[in-house]
Amino acid sequence: MTTPTYSRSDFQTDQEVRWCPGCGDYTILAAVQGFMANMGVAREKIVFVSGIGCSSRFPYYMNTYGMHSIHGRAPAIASGIAATRPDLSVWVVTGDGDALSIGGNHLIHSLRRNFNLKILLFNNQIYGLTKGQYSPTSEVGKHTKSTPMGSVDYPFNPISLALGAESSFVARTIDMDRTHTTGILQAAYDHQGTAFIEIYQNCNVFNDKAFIQLTGKEEKAVNRIDLVHGKPITFGTAGDKAVVFEDGRCQVVDTASVDPARILVHDQQRADPTVAFALSRLSHGPYGPTPMGIFRNVARPTYETGMGLQLIDAQAKKGPGDLAKLIRSAGTWEINN
Repeated sequence: MTTPTYSRSDFQTDQEVRWCPGCGDYTILAAVQGFMANMGVAREKIVFVSGIGCSSRFPYYMNTYGMHSIHGRAPAIASGIAATRPDLSVWVVTGDGDALSIGGNHLIHSLRRNFNLKILLFNNQIYGLTKGQYSPTSEVGKHTKSTPMGSVDYPFNPISLALGAESSFVARTIDMDRTHTTGILQAAYDHQGTAFIEIYQNCNVFNDKAFIQLTGKEEKAVNRIDLVHGKPITFGTAGDKAVVFEDGRCQVVDTASVDPARILVHDQQRADPTVAFALSRLSHGPYGPTPMGIFRNVARPTYETGMGLQLIDAQAKKGPGDLAKLIRSAGTWEINN
């Protein structure tokens, strides 16, 4: 079957896009639609599943199959789709509140199980849909409607969390950089297994300029650390800063002050996630020197593959299954009216 030739407009729907003017979600939507047009997959083979939140309107705006599901449960629902329909390209769209609060358990278990899912976590460090309460990624001291004296909660680092849950693909990008985002989406699609992408996304109404240190012209020049596989990690003005890994942690140094052999060469395919985790700890949010790109990309059998092999083995040993027999095999009774 020949895959149709698409343009971005083929992935746009007739639904009015209802986000606040200036929201970073618009840029992400455009990047995803543009990428999908060149992905080489028929629209009827693509599914978007979302939870609850501003980002979770996404399925309405993608001319593919989709489901606007329930709060925090999008990874669980998407896992079921991936398990039963391995022929589909399954994408999850969620937010920092949806995925890391009520949906925390569903997220970490989908990551460790390694279903063939692509999880896009829009992180604006605020609850936008419910009008500006602090979220699981809001910084300590954040003043919001629910924390008028400043948040005392210590926030999650989504990249560290994903690496700790043994995700086989972990990356970070930002809404304003469509080229970078498209490259990350392509790498995630090519990956067989769960791909977790944190996307820094500006909420210009309730948390404007939260990522200014990575988007401002002068600020990003000294703070953005681009991770490139196989390349020494340097950044800043003319590469004057570098990252070294020593004593189990990463730290930023002046490039001129160290032997070039000490500068960490990025290896996203390293089986042990220790160094990737150390990189994720360079910043606990978009403050100061912050790594962007793919932290980890390793091969591991998917859940669907293992489950499929078990089903083949069971059928070979015991023959076709009998669901009715299984249900009535033990512990059942009839109630007479």
